[in-house]
Order: sequence, then structure tokens, then C-alpha cells
Amino acid sequence: MAAAARALFGDRLDLAAGYAELLATDGVVRGLIGPREAPRIWDRHLLNCAAVAERIPEGASVIDVGSGAGLPGLVLAIARPDLTVTLVEPLARRTSFLVETVERLGLARTVRVFRGRADEAASGETGVGPFSADVVTARAVAPLDRLAAWCLPLAVPGGRLVALKGASAADEIAEHAEVVAKLGGGEPSVHLCGTDVIDPATTVVEIVRERVVRPPAAKKAPKRSRGGRKRAR
Repeated sequence: MAAAARALFGDRLDLAAGYAELLATDGVVRGLIGPREAPRIWDRHLLNCAAVAERIPEGASVIDVGSGAGLPGLVLAIARPDLTVTLVEPLARRTSFLVETVERLGLARTVRVFRGRADEAASGETGVGPFSADVVTARAVAPLDRLAAWCLPLAVPGGRLVALKGASAADEIAEHAEVVAKLGGGEPSVHLCGTDVIDPATTVVEIVRERVVRPPAAKKAPKRSRGGRKRAR
């Protein structure tokens, strides 16, 4: 595991170790990481996420949806200082941890934290954004159909969703490929990351945003008469 960590983090291994320490202490105390996960932070979380960096182009912008404790977004920012990363997370206690961690690790130049949902980040309706990126990442957030609906609008045209998945990746593609196409995504593909470094390798599903699909216009509420009843049409 030590050799894998050196291969994936290089000269930023000490920074990764600092993040691992924060996850194992503050992360557990604040309920972001389960107590049983603390001994497995490196193999199950950090190395698993860092391996995904091989699927991200040099100098890319990244949005991590449902970032939680920063997985995989913060890990990618540590392993790849050439990336600019936006962490999207709706829960206050998680965003507080993310903001503090970014500051403590000295990552504020390349990492920003947005408190809100993916659709809010894409629309800019909160007054911040809208955001878009070359690559949108997500880990253990939702099934592929919902994930594509949330994440593809955040990818620039030609950009892609890189979703960390498990053994069910192929089954999810078979089940949700039609929905993905309707959302403007290309044919989903499965890739194994870190095959020569970690075991098991990290499984990801990639979807290119081939076209922009506008969300359907909201239906107008039916008009009501002065007495409060709906008017007959």
C-alpha cells in the first residue's frame, strides 16, 4: 500500500497523509467517515479515488458532485495540482469540513467549495455560478440515470462525467443507457483505473456530454377564480 501511495501521490504524499489524518480524526468525530472506515482510509478511499486521476486530462477543470468529505474531489486536487476543482455539497456540516480542510492543506488556490445541489450549481440560481467543467466526478452518489441528470448539465459540451462505480457498473449501463442518451450523453463506457498499482482497480463509468438538452419548461399553475376554485377550461 505504501508503494501504491507513492506512485499515485508522488511528492504530494505528505499532503495526502495530512488529509488522511483529518479524515480519521475530525472526519469521524463530525460523522463524515464511519469509525470502522478509519483503518481503511488509504486503501478504500484515498488510493481508490487517486487512481481516477489517470482519466482526467492535464490542466482540466473538475466539479465533484456530492463531495461529502472530499471524495474524490479533494483527493484529485492533492494528487494533481494542475487541476482546478470545485466541490459541490449541499449539507452545511460537510461544507464546513471541506472549507476548513482546504484551508489547512493550503489548497485554496486550486479548490473552491460550493454549498448547494448540482442543479443549483449548474443554473446559478443561488447567485453563485453557474459552474461548468471539463470533467464532472461523483462517487457513491446515485444510480446512473439520476447521476447523469445531475452531472451532465455541469459538463461543458464535449466534457464528461466520470463516475466511480463498483461491480454493478455494467448492469447500470444496460438499465440506464436510454435515459442517458435522452439527457444528451453519449454511450457510457466502463474503465478500470490503477490496474498496475492497486488491487482491486477502481471502476469508473464515463459519459461524454454530446449535446445540450434544455430542461422542460415548468408547467404553469392553473388559474383560480376569486372563490379559490380552479377555472374550467
